[in-house]
Amino acid sequence: MIYKYILKKLFYCVVTLFTVVTLTFFLMKSIPGDPFMQEQAIPKEILQNLYEHYGLDKPLHIQYFKYLKGFVTLDFGPSFKYEGRTTNQIIREGFPISATLGLVAFGLAVFWGIFWGSIAAFYKGKFLDHFSMLISVAGMSVPSFISATLLQYVFSIQWSIFPIARWGTPAHVFLPAVALACFPSAFIARMTRASMVEVLQKEYILTAMAKGLTKFQIWKGHVLKNSLLPVISYLGTLFASIITGSFIVEKIFGIPGLGGWMVSSITNRDYTIIMGLTIFYSFILLISITITDILYFALDPRIKDRFQNYELT
Repeated sequence: MIYKYILKKLFYCVVTLFTVVTLTFFLMKSIPGDPFMQEQAIPKEILQNLYEHYGLDKPLHIQYFKYLKGFVTLDFGPSFKYEGRTTNQIIREGFPISATLGLVAFGLAVFWGIFWGSIAAFYKGKFLDHFSMLISVAGMSVPSFISATLLQYVFSIQWSIFPIARWGTPAHVFLPAVALACFPSAFIARMTRASMVEVLQKEYILTAMAKGLTKFQIWKGHVLKNSLLPVISYLGTLFASIITGSFIVEKIFGIPGLGGWMVSSITNRDYTIIMGLTIFYSFILLISITITDILYFALDPRIKDRFQNYELT
């Protein structure tokens, strides 16, 4: 039964990705101007040669089918602004950097979110509960560019513990990863607390307490697994967004990831890079959501029952 569920989700992924490709292409083409607009006018002969070189002189439907063919063959086309560079090369160079930063930030967000959420749930109404929720409110309220700048000022300028910017060593990863993890860890903490408070009121938890089990044993054996379903639903979209890079954080720390390329391509009207990065992000997002749905299917028997009933009808 799980194989049918996976195939169904993969089919939806293909349809959604095709829709994203189509919408992205026509939205880019509907924007006024073109990638070769500059402050100084380009001679018409040179402009015409550029259009012919990149195929922009062709009818729109021919450009669309050409781009669709490139998408199927995983060729997102050349950059309009960086001669000799392709979108595929930029993704190959930028994604490992954004992925490294994102994985560290994702790990920090999940660990600290579940940790502080669990503390708050087990000590509901007490000092640790109020303290952890105060931290989560601060994490959700402060924008990422403020937390990134504050981290740079404290840990780089004042204490000189970590590099202030750039990329190259493990030390360069910590500050931007923390800045990226602030908001999601706070959000996860609040979700975890709300879910665990509800689970802690169940009869089997009260029975476990009556048997004399420690809080850690109750948390590990009974509470954690039954509280993670709402958190897992959020982790899919979080993983996709955080793994492909944060535009603001990467720009502040001078990190050459996908976020920086997206900002520069928008500024330069480099449409092939904008479309390629958008499609790549959508692909990561769809895969993450699909994996999340499969985990939901495996962990929650109610979804299995609904899917089985749907098949029977």
